[in-house]
Amino acid sequence: MLKKHLVIVHMDFCKNTWPVIYKLRTERGSGWLLKVGGCRVRLTVGKMNRVLIGGLLLLNIATVAVSKVSPAPAHVKFDSVDFKNVLRWMPPANCSNLRYDVQWKIYGDAQWRDVDGCQCVRKSHCDLSGVTSDLQEWYYARVRASSSSSSLNKSAWILSPRFSPRWDTKISAPLLRLNVSEQGIVVRVRTPQPVARKMQNSRLHVTLIYVVYLLNEAGKEEMFELLCCSGKFVMSKVEHRTKYCFQAQSVAELQGHRSARGPKKCITTT
Repeated sequence: MLKKHLVIVHMDFCKNTWPVIYKLRTERGSGWLLKVGGCRVRLTVGKMNRVLIGGLLLLNIATVAVSKVSPAPAHVKFDSVDFKNVLRWMPPANCSNLRYDVQWKIYGDAQWRDVDGCQCVRKSHCDLSGVTSDLQEWYYARVRASSSSSSLNKSAWILSPRFSPRWDTKISAPLLRLNVSEQGIVVRVRTPQPVARKMQNSRLHVTLIYVVYLLNEAGKEEMFELLCCSGKFVMSKVEHRTKYCFQAQSVAELQGHRSARGPKKCITTT
């Protein structure tokens, strides 16, 4: 029965496209036009089954809604060095015009909070140091993408792994300063300022050990350990007019973290 009331005006072959349905009003009466890519199917109303028309309309609405959802970012995670806690993510492939919103919360809280300065931004990172500074807390962050201000155009929220500034930050190598004195070579070790400030201001002590390596031309190493932040030690057994080179490394024993070695610094005795 249904076929008697369908009149096909024009139809091309097409695939992998979504249907769109339009209502037509002409001098000859009203009707419906179904469009799929380059294909057009004109349907005369007559006694056509209303369920079919309703189904096509619902499909059209759903298609429009789905097509407006932005692709979501990926690999959302914290990158923390010396307690500078930066959230980073990977933009979707082949999408250069997206903007991003970032939110954060403390582990256990129900409420998400917007990150100031990280709403509707084009960059793929956000500094959350100001809101994730408590060493005793654990945090989450999440990111979504959009290509316009419309709520229909926003992606799903993508959640970061749980983050602790105490346990997850990486401590950089200490700074070395070398001087020659009558007693020998004075090696001064200085804590990076962000780490020193955090240790001084926080209620939670972070135990740091500095390892200083003495390098010689034969490739052998001699190792010295000192607690943060004792400041210096003197290497008294040195030869005259000899070059000595050093490197330093931070070790956070409680967290089990070791920094990379810092740059090599050299000095020649008199």
